[in-house]
Amino acid sequence: MTITDASTHALRRIFGEALSLSPEDLLAYSYDATGLKFTPEAVAWPTDARQVAAALALATQARFPVVARGAGSGLSGGALPVKGGLVLAMSRMNRILEIDTRDMLAVAEPGVVCATLQREVLRRGLFYPPDPASLSFCTLGGNVAENAGGARAVKYGVTRDYVLGLEAVLPTGEIIQCGVRTLKGVVGYDLTRLLVGSEGTLAVITKIVLRLLPKPMLRRSVLAYFRVFEDAARAAAGLRASGVLPATIEYMDRTAIACAEDYLKIGLPRDVDALLLIDCDGRPSAVAEEVELARAACLAAGATSVEVAEDEARSEALWQARRAVSPAVFRLGPNKTSEDIVVPCSQLAEIVRAVERIGREHELPVLSYGHAGDGNLHVNFIVDRSKPEVMARADRAVRALFEETLRLGGTISGEHGVGLTKAPYVGLEVPEEAAALMRRIKAAFDPAGILNPGKMWP
Repeated sequence: MTITDASTHALRRIFGEALSLSPEDLLAYSYDATGLKFTPEAVAWPTDARQVAAALALATQARFPVVARGAGSGLSGGALPVKGGLVLAMSRMNRILEIDTRDMLAVAEPGVVCATLQREVLRRGLFYPPDPASLSFCTLGGNVAENAGGARAVKYGVTRDYVLGLEAVLPTGEIIQCGVRTLKGVVGYDLTRLLVGSEGTLAVITKIVLRLLPKPMLRRSVLAYFRVFEDAARAAAGLRASGVLPATIEYMDRTAIACAEDYLKIGLPRDVDALLLIDCDGRPSAVAEEVELARAACLAAGATSVEVAEDEARSEALWQARRAVSPAVFRLGPNKTSEDIVVPCSQLAEIVRAVERIGREHELPVLSYGHAGDGNLHVNFIVDRSKPEVMARADRAVRALFEETLRLGGTISGEHGVGLTKAPYVGLEVPEEAAALMRRIKAAFDPAGILNPGKMWP
């Protein structure tokens, strides 16, 4: 499954100068946020669905792999060209085609950066809630392919909840339209929801219809510190039990707090086990009530201190610590293995205890942070990829983490997808009967197996 000279000439006819075989371009598209590296044989920058269709039809006929790629910000290796072939870099399909303020929807191409869409709809008094941590550079196509989440998922849901319809190109070259522009629609099979989260293995997305919401009138943040992490978990549970649904309930353990403080030097305490960062948004009167309930729930659970932001600027300042964790982690070591497990919210304290135990047992520094409101934790084992014995321990630690997560009724991936890195563990969660059906779906969409091969399934 390689690109022959004849296929290269055919691709040149499709893309012209927007096809590259230069070593520099191949290197630039050989890696993503995982740090793993696989070099493609060619890179093309399509500008419309017809070019994508022509390239996929050629690939199916000539049997070479194709991988669609957004910004390369994925953390599971979903955009890596593990079998070589052609990378379709979707960055030039970056137009917002429509923002409809009456029906509250947007139509955009896959190369639009998530934050760009958010800014444009906010200017019109509307709101696009999905907020992956990489929102300032990740693209909508990648968000849809991975069903990206984010901190606001506890109240607003994930990308899937905002995708009304799609234009997509099948591996055999057909351009399909699926979904609706309405809030309801039940005609036929729901191909839209099937394609969302399919990680580029079934089709290449070329247009997205997104549901929007009214812009919240006010946002306020509450920051609470806890000497015992079980108290933080109890505070999050108590807040949910009170009937309040905050926009976010974010968690950081003591190692994550220390990393953020070393990175930012903003005065975060080092004598606490955990913090919660809670955002409330909506009408001013409702926000004021929710903020007070959040403060009371944290104090009742044993918080040592609670700060309520007085305005939007202070809320943004409080969020510095949470956003700094991912880059700050590298102060602990040269590399990290980052997992995004989810457990029922009632099991949050249990999984945090398990994370620390697994780190000790496998002699690896470990920290956890993430979305306490929906039980989605980002667990980072600090490693050195140049040391095989360390990576062997990390592999065993990851497997132990996944087994414990599933024992507690959770799932091994909440928002990063399966991609390449989690494919060996899919069998732990997905029964063989269901996996066999999924493989048949893949074969129906992609009979030649050319689209993003090597992903999702071991």
